[in-house]
Amino acid sequence: MKPSRRQCLAGMGTAIGGLALSRLQAVAEETRQSGMKFGMCDWSIGRRDPEAFELASQIGLDGVEVSIGYPEDNLKLRRIEVQKAYLEAARKTGLSIPSTAMGVLNDVPLMSEPKAALWVADAIEATARLGAKNILLAFFSKGELKEDDKENIRRVTEVLIELAPRAEKAGVILGFENLLTAEDSARAMDRVASRAFKIYYDAGNATNMVGADAAKEIRWLGRGRICQFHLKDKGYLGEGKVDFPAVLEAIAGIGFEGYANLETGAPSGNWESDLKRNLDYLRGLMT
Repeated sequence: MKPSRRQCLAGMGTAIGGLALSRLQAVAEETRQSGMKFGMCDWSIGRRDPEAFELASQIGLDGVEVSIGYPEDNLKLRRIEVQKAYLEAARKTGLSIPSTAMGVLNDVPLMSEPKAALWVADAIEATARLGAKNILLAFFSKGELKEDDKENIRRVTEVLIELAPRAEKAGVILGFENLLTAEDSARAMDRVASRAFKIYYDAGNATNMVGADAAKEIRWLGRGRICQFHLKDKGYLGEGKVDFPAVLEAIAGIGFEGYANLETGAPSGNWESDLKRNLDYLRGLMT
């Protein structure tokens, strides 16, 4: 049974802190008007295949962010038959495919591996065929960009300058997800100078790994620089460091229209129950 508005508000506890009820109601109204929807990353559902859509539907999500794939499966989403399977799963469940994701770039970095650029070019075509709007380009692990590593940032932006026209033509946005500050990410955007290159903002990474004020960064970046969001924290949402009421207020405040994808785990081991708990928490902030 879905918790009532009163139960949701009562259960927020310290996560809400000093946020007044009137402020929550304002957040809810602004977010509704913004048309923000909640999706989930397929790796967070535990299903990197079309069956992820059925589970997402049962949880009550609006869409699924799907992985392009990895070298061991030859980046499977590049294949037409795989794309058709995902499109059919989305059609049957009535869910959307808001984005694809290239987590493979964490192990095969765009700044140093020529084949990575070719993979992104292929992913642009695959994403367009799926009717998705964004591609998450991940820059973590081996591919992490550091603030003081100007040379690797230069290499990445030069590659993206070459790829951006292809993305523009396909109607796809390259989403830049990293551990840089908002200012450094914005500078990279200025260098690439394309409407097809924007920031994929992860509130959990910003808070827990960068030490930033996520809500403040979201407002500073604004709607024009952000293509999509990841929402996560350590443990269940609302019990960690991320101030989700403030984050949702900031997202609504910039007039964002699009997807915020949950990238959460399953602390209890029950994917469906834990994911639904996190989704209900977020929607509880909006009712």
